[in-house]
Amino acid sequence: ALRAADGLRTRPTSHARLGGVKLRVAIIQAAPVALDLAASMDKAIALIREAASRGAKLIAFGETWLPGYPIWLDHCPDVALWNHEPAKEVFARLRRNSVEVPGAETERLAALATELDVTVVIGVNERAGGTLYNALLTFAPELVRHHRKLVPTYSERMVWGQGDAAGLSAANGVGGLICWEHWMPLARQAMHDSNEEIHVALWPTAHELHQIASRHYAFEGRCFVLACGAISRVRDLPPEFALPGDPERLLQRGGSAIIAPDAGYVAGPVFDEETILEAEIDLQQIDRERMTLDVSGHYARPDVFSFEVRPGAARRSQ
Repeated sequence: ALRAADGLRTRPTSHARLGGVKLRVAIIQAAPVALDLAASMDKAIALIREAASRGAKLIAFGETWLPGYPIWLDHCPDVALWNHEPAKEVFARLRRNSVEVPGAETERLAALATELDVTVVIGVNERAGGTLYNALLTFAPELVRHHRKLVPTYSERMVWGQGDAAGLSAANGVGGLICWEHWMPLARQAMHDSNEEIHVALWPTAHELHQIASRHYAFEGRCFVLACGAISRVRDLPPEFALPGDPERLLQRGGSAIIAPDAGYVAGPVFDEETILEAEIDLQQIDRERMTLDVSGHYARPDVFSFEVRPGAARRSQ
């Protein structure tokens, strides 16, 4: 368990583990090939290679990028009807195209991270037995972090199971949370206590409220935040459902941004286009900003508050 009850926590610097004080990072803001894992993997690998060729050492994708966010939950009628055949067929197709951890896709991503000497953070639909999870995977270059979203939000609960405490910490200074986990104060505290220097915030699309949450996280945690959004259009919805209007209308508008520890924008946000958003970040800025706020150190009050993360039962893989 992680505890903060018996004195101030000190957080060692992670600059050396990240490869120096200056680091080029990139966010892949693009549409996967909806509900097609093989084609989405091919596209992801091509985009990772492109970002690496530009000098990026950390490359991130948005929420459940493999093989896409279930945006139909927000735009298609009847998806919540009991025993609804179109919804059951779409879930079955999503399950068939989801990632097993470990599995062929994780081996392929680890091999690519090794070849290119990069860290890759990507959101996936994970298949474990008969249940799907909204998962965040970090390869540096092997799989060093496997986090499942703690609580699927609202209608997402028809698709994903609840996650667990495994992976609720940073690895090599790089951490991340998924979507509305950024409004779970204790999840944020667990991540802050693990000494994040770079936080990857996975969103289906980073609209105004998600920008606010991402900027707040950067300021509170005194870390850099990569707010990762994706792109999708009406035509990407499953054909089993009636399409709501113009096939080219954007449903997910991106909004990716790179945010500094003072909550200011380093790059972005960028909306309405596929792009690789890049920036060089200076990790020494973290040292400067933590002079005034360190929620796990000199700005903590362990004599007043206690905090514990319970790992709970062992994670089931099947």
